[in-house]
Amino acid sequence: MTAFFQSLGLSFEAAWTIATVAGILLIAFPVMLAVAIVIYFDRKIWAAMALRKGPNVVGPFGILQSFADGLKVFLQETIIPSAANKGLFLIAPIITFTVALLAWAVIPFSATAILSNINVGLLYILAISSLGVYGTVIAGWSSNSKYPFFSAMRASAQMISYEVSIGFILICVVLWAGSFNLQTIVEAQKGHVFGIINGFVANPLLFPMWVMFLISGMAETQRAPFDLTEAESELVAGYQTEYSSMAFALYWLGEYANVLLMCALNAVLFWGGYLPPLDIPVLYAVPGLVWMLGKILFFFFIFSWVKATVPRYRYDQLMRLGWKVFLPVSLAWVVIVSGYLMFTGHFA
Repeated sequence: MTAFFQSLGLSFEAAWTIATVAGILLIAFPVMLAVAIVIYFDRKIWAAMALRKGPNVVGPFGILQSFADGLKVFLQETIIPSAANKGLFLIAPIITFTVALLAWAVIPFSATAILSNINVGLLYILAISSLGVYGTVIAGWSSNSKYPFFSAMRASAQMISYEVSIGFILICVVLWAGSFNLQTIVEAQKGHVFGIINGFVANPLLFPMWVMFLISGMAETQRAPFDLTEAESELVAGYQTEYSSMAFALYWLGEYANVLLMCALNAVLFWGGYLPPLDIPVLYAVPGLVWMLGKILFFFFIFSWVKATVPRYRYDQLMRLGWKVFLPVSLAWVVIVSGYLMFTGHFA
């Protein structure tokens, strides 16, 4: 894109700046639009599983309901509690929303559609996702209310607990792919099993890691059955209790952007990303972007399906699953995978 703007007579510096801004907007706007659409599909899936109709009034089949809700919260008054720390109270949702968008910079949507193809893309994702907890913790503390504060403490413990196991799971993927670059990881999955299946998920050694990554992703994004930071029966609305108007909407946008990011990471790390399911030439006629979006929507359906059907965990069950099951299993799996790769001469 930089070369295109240079061909218009711009200097390299100006062309690079404009190309970078354009690339950011080309990712940020579709992600925000996708969030509005998947919220609609989320509600429709819940409704279908509860034998209800869901949104069906605003627009054809209710498709414009999310945009109507967005307009409603935009026009509402932002109420700040008198005892709250006003500066931190307002900046917390901005942190959550901004961090949720930053992570998309390294996601490869196709072989050519990627904003920043850096060699340490996976480390970048880990670093950015770790920052997301700050928006929640700052919101809970700055609200100066006990329920948001309890929720913030839960969120910090929950996210740290599952980030540890996610880190070990990702080490298994990196060992097999031999790179932290997400595009290289996708290409390493081409014909991975029997020379025809694209995806680490069909590998018997990596399939358990995908299952753990999927469940850990639900816990990391605080989705049901791990939505203990917003447990209505215990904490009202958790860290969002004192928020209203656009500040509240930014949390929703950030939450769903993170859910979509986890769906994208499932596709990229284990299901071949923008590659077709099978390494058959005719399937490559379908653009990689279509395969990638289809896989993201498939995983989003799984997230919604689980939320609609699985009851919420108790907090002690959540912590036990993270520290006593996922952590030791993922650590042991790093040893197993690395030992197998050494024994088979993969590192030679």
